[in-house]
Formats: sequence, C-alpha cells, structure tokens
Amino acid sequence: MKEALFGLYLVLLVSGLEAAVTKPNSGNFIECLRYQASPENPITDAIFTVDNTTTFLSSYVSYTKNTRFSNPNNKNLLAIVVAKDVSHVQATVVCAKSNGIQIRIRSGGHDNEGLSYVSSVPFVILDMHKLRDITVDVSSKKAWVQAGATLGELYVKIDEASQTLAFPAGICATVGAGGHISGGGYGNLMRKFGTTVDHVIDAELVDVNGKLLNRSTMGEDLFWAIRGGGGASFGVILSWKINLVEVPKIFTVFQVNKTLEQGGTDVVYKWQLVANKFPDNLFLRAMPQVVNGTKHGERTIAIVFWAQFLGRTDELMEIMNQSFPELGLRREDCQEMSWLNTTLFWAMLPAGTPKTVLLGRPTDPVFFKSKSDYVKKPIPKEGLEKIWKTMLKFNNIVWLHFNPYGGMMDRIPSNATAFPHRKGNLFKVQYYTTWLDPNATESNLSIMKELYEVAEPYVSSNPREAFFNYRDIDIGSNPSGETDVDEAKIYGYKYFLGNLKRLMDVKAKSDPENFFKNEQSIPPLLSRVRRDDEL
Repeated sequence: MKEALFGLYLVLLVSGLEAAVTKPNSGNFIECLRYQASPENPITDAIFTVDNTTTFLSSYVSYTKNTRFSNPNNKNLLAIVVAKDVSHVQATVVCAKSNGIQIRIRSGGHDNEGLSYVSSVPFVILDMHKLRDITVDVSSKKAWVQAGATLGELYVKIDEASQTLAFPAGICATVGAGGHISGGGYGNLMRKFGTTVDHVIDAELVDVNGKLLNRSTMGEDLFWAIRGGGGASFGVILSWKINLVEVPKIFTVFQVNKTLEQGGTDVVYKWQLVANKFPDNLFLRAMPQVVNGTKHGERTIAIVFWAQFLGRTDELMEIMNQSFPELGLRREDCQEMSWLNTTLFWAMLPAGTPKTVLLGRPTDPVFFKSKSDYVKKPIPKEGLEKIWKTMLKFNNIVWLHFNPYGGMMDRIPSNATAFPHRKGNLFKVQYYTTWLDPNATESNLSIMKELYEVAEPYVSSNPREAFFNYRDIDIGSNPSGETDVDEAKIYGYKYFLGNLKRLMDVKAKSDPENFFKNEQSIPPLLSRVRRDDEL
C-alpha cells in the first residue's frame, strides 16, 4: 500500500512540478525524502541543509580533502544526506531523480578534483561515511566491506581476525573503500596479487531506479563495469565482497635515499631496468622529491626508495645484491614486521605507533594537484634530468611516485575487469604537489602543467594513459550538467583504453538517461556512435 501511495506521489510530483525539474527546489526534495523514509529507519537526522548552519558546515568540511574545491557556500548545493541505512541511499536516488537534481557520491572524500562534492548545477551530496560495517570470515578468507569504511578500518579488522590474511589495496588509511575499489585501487601488494578489483567477488549497488542489486541481479556486465570503471557512473556502491589473500607473518621493509649528488639519477635509471623484473614478492617504489641540500638555501632532488618484501631480510638482501647492488642496501636499513605494521611504515609513522591510529578520520584538507602517467620504456637520463629541473621550480612540497609493474600485473588480461592498465607497463607515475597559500594556486597549477609537458616524450602515447583514481580534469571533461560523447571519449580512452566501448554499452543499459553523471563520467553509448574504431 505504501509503495503504491509513494508511486502516486511521484507521479503528481513530476507532473505538477515541471518548473521544479527545470529549477529544482530543495523543499520538494526534502519532502520527498521524508515521505519515502520508513519509521524503522527515519531519515530526518541524516539530512543537512544550509539552514542547519553548524551541522551543515561540519558535515561538508569533514570529508572535503582538497581545499581547492571547498565551497560550502555553493548555492547549487541543496543538501547533504549522510546515509545511515540503505533505505536512505535509495530514497536519495529516487527523490533526486524525480526532482531533476544531480547526485554527487562521497565516501572518503579523496577525489582529487572534488567531483564527489562539487557541481555547477543543483545537486545533493550523498555522503556514505556512516555506512562502514566490515565483516571478516577467516574460514572462507572473505570479507564484506561497506563503501564508507576506510582502508585503515578494513586493515585493522582483518588483522584482528588473522595475522596471515591481507587485502591488496592502497597505503592511505583514510581513503574510502567505495571509490578506491571501484576505480581500480592498487597498493604495494599489486605485483604479487594484482589490484583491488581482481579480488572483488560480489557487490551491492543501488541503481538508477533505487533498487538494491547484487552480482546476481545486476548481471555480469554491470558487475564487470564497476570493477575499475568507477561506481559513480552506474549507481551507488553500497558494499563489496572481497577475497582476502594469504601473506606471511613476517614482511621486510626499507627506505633508502639517494640524492642527485649521491648519483641518484644513475640509481633510478637502473631501477627502471630491474623493478618490474624482481620476484613478485618484492615491490620497490622510487619517489623523487625536492629536499633541502647540504648548503644553506640550496635545494636538490632525493630519490627515496621504499620497499616491501613478503619474506625475511636474508632473502631480500640476496635479491638486492644480485639485481640492484647500485642501491647499496645494508642489512641495518631493513626492518622485519607484520603486514599491519607495514601499513604504519608506509604512512611514515614511527615504530611502535598503535594500530588504532589507522582508525582515525582526521580533517586535514590541503590545496593539492595530482596527475598520472604510464611508462612503457625506460626514461633516459637526460629525460630524468629535465624532470628534476622542472620539479625544482616549485616553492612547495612536490614529489613523484614511480610504482613498478610486472609480476601479477603482467598476467591479468586488460579486459578481465574495467581497469585496463596491465601488461606492457614498466611503472605508473603519480605527480603530486601540495601548498597552503591560496594565492599560490595558479602558479602551482602552471608548474604542474609544465612538469606534465616535460614528461610527455617519455610516457605512453596515443593515448597518453591516465589512472582513473588519480582524477585529472586537465585530460578532458564535460560541464556538470551536460555530457558530450566526443569529449567523454577523450578522457574515457585515456582512463579505460579498449574497455571504454563496453563501459558505454553497460551505461546505456543500466542508466540510459544518464542520471548518474559528473564532469568525467561514462556516457551511454548513443546510436550515432556505431563503429568500434571510433573509440
């Protein structure tokens, strides 16, 4: 009876408020939410509007990580719904759609370009951070994790259940599972086990009609798409079911620095030749960054080599001495520890830091810009020197991550999931700079653009590939309320390569009217786009 009344309500709402669809009214949206809510799971306390000045502001800021896009006074932001139950998610989708309001979905808030909390058309933020349940089944080596849980929370939960199980995800503990996994998130276990999406075996998603689907009911095509194609183009990810991987009780890690004056360029050049050929158990990241030199006022580049090895120091030393003696690794550089403690090491926290720090959700927004590349053949030394020279133009924090491929990443087909960047890559590059002075924004964005241009001759081309989770609006975008397929193909092909057409096909079936969209979403495949060679 209630469903029928609600259906009649929606018909009257849509037919009687056409003007509101053109110019959405937050009151109609809020009223719809309250009508939809059940007495068992009231939604009133989950709704934040500009009228609730204090609570609205704190809700907005708490998961807005990039200060560059922080704008709680955005007149297009009609409300924030901090969902506490799946019914809240369903109501938000149904009511936003019926009122012509855009949804931006936020879990951890680490979206590099703020697309999870920014729009230039009327929108609501669907905040998932309270949906954070995690259940671990040691006997089956599986877990369910809700979208709003952080990686730190997941890691602690796994460790509490078993010291020989893990999940191959990222090193940033405050990243939300919803976006991280759906975009093909990776971490320092990827050479051994692949990426997050290679271990997803089921999911719960709220579709464009407000229906809760799982793998069986959504079908294999949609299930394929949300594993690396991003969930926000297809619906709202509620939770993931994941396979956990077996790991040893003891890992070995180290950090070794080489400045330019210590021959850092030669060492990182050699790293390019060996890092993707190491045994799968070894992940060795190179991290060039600007540091102070030995003389006052002098600056230089230090390449920081971060390593994680699934095994003991003796075996690691043997591998390094044989394949990479140029690094000059010493036994005293190495530390043996559990998998969970390696997550603290990668977070640059001192030994003995309690694991509870991984459960924190600090509000620490900064101005930052990130970009990405894939490298398929070694960058020559003169190319590296040009990159160093450009990095030294920054007056603030700047670093690169060179993340090695090889191992399992070479053995998984590019179309196994929507995440396509597999065999043929030596390493993935992340460019990153951060600053505190808002007046420095334009200069930093300009130098970052220059750095990206300097690297162009040495990275993938036709297309110049990019990693979806390192969202970069510079590589192509649409306006908030529009989607031009030709423009979408520009950024879409860089993110998804040959998987783009299938993603657009799935979108056409699951969301033909393109309700779930943002500046870099996947559009439905239009009838005029017929030939595969157009993609």
